[in-house]
Amino acid sequence: MQDKTKVILKSGKDEAIKRMHPWVFSGAIKKIYGPHPDGRLVEVFSNKDEYLGAGLFQNASIAVRVMAFSPKRPDVFDLHFWKEKLLKAYALRKTLGLTNSTHTNTYRLIHGEGDNLPGLIIDHYNGSLVIQAHAVGIHMHIDAIAQALEAIYGNQLKSIYYKSSDTLPSGFASEEETQKFLVGNTRLDVVREYGYNFEIDFIDGQKTGFFIDQRENRHLVTNYSKGRKVLNTFCYSGGFSVYAIGAEAASVDSLDSSAKAIELTKRNVEINFPQTQNHQTIVSDTLRYIRETDITYDLIILDPPAYAKHTNVRHNAVQGYKRLNAEALKKIAPGGILFTFSCSQVINMGLFKSTVISAAIQAGRQVKILHQLSQPADHPVNAFHPEGEYLKGLVLYVEDN
Repeated sequence: MQDKTKVILKSGKDEAIKRMHPWVFSGAIKKIYGPHPDGRLVEVFSNKDEYLGAGLFQNASIAVRVMAFSPKRPDVFDLHFWKEKLLKAYALRKTLGLTNSTHTNTYRLIHGEGDNLPGLIIDHYNGSLVIQAHAVGIHMHIDAIAQALEAIYGNQLKSIYYKSSDTLPSGFASEEETQKFLVGNTRLDVVREYGYNFEIDFIDGQKTGFFIDQRENRHLVTNYSKGRKVLNTFCYSGGFSVYAIGAEAASVDSLDSSAKAIELTKRNVEINFPQTQNHQTIVSDTLRYIRETDITYDLIILDPPAYAKHTNVRHNAVQGYKRLNAEALKKIAPGGILFTFSCSQVINMGLFKSTVISAAIQAGRQVKILHQLSQPADHPVNAFHPEGEYLKGLVLYVEDN
């Protein structure tokens, strides 16, 4: 058993953690007693020596990610600890009908703070699991996490792939340590989502291989696609395109600046609709294409990467979203639909909505908000950590000028 490391907070800096917010910022710390290398299990106390919780230390802006608020004071985050946490998350996905669905076999098992495991992401793909560590402490417990997952899934588990070379601090560990199979070796797989099939590449694909967080929003696109001319921008693996084709869109154009993404889109369309004649792909910058094209669309989908990851670039991001949405609104036919999204955590729904409304004013279009969208239930938002609500979306009905 390791000696306890004790983190003392400054006076008045304990209010957030008393409300069970899982982050302790470095500026809130008064004193640390004991060794505190990155990944160390530490206990957090108020300036009045009140026990507040236990978590994993890292020499960064978020200095402690609190994993347990119980006064039981765990000596270690051992196999039992991880299995108990993972089982709770699995039970939620079972409640959602995701663990035994016949039409969908991809879902998020662990959504960091939303599942009271800050710094940990685990996605499930047809019996394979992909783990991302966003904190050094998670990396140091990766073997115990993998063992717990094996115990939970049993013979349903095909593989566990660890994919954290891009999410851990640069130079912390070698790629051999942070990019590897922990169980099995399933490199490529085809997963099912609402009955559609998608090729997943755990190793070379973006994030963990697929953007699971847009599942319900892709499904919603089917309500608006029939008979429409559709443009899916930032298409990556073509998820929205597949749903639109399946809903009998008149035509679907899939656009991405990455030729590799376009090839993946082509394969996914071919898997689901080998005989389709109404799909074409475009390799281009989205804003440039929308500005230069003479085509008017009935449905445009804007799902860009995060324009802002920090508050100091929020203003520039807002201007970027405004330009993009204004140009798209100009290219939508009267009676058309715009699906528009932001995955920038520092831009909340209120700011995103006002930005899109400003874009409509700039474009001279009358719009109505039909839906306000977020991430699905397997990406839960911890009530004590509202920052976890990162995905925002609006569905607009675009009227005559």
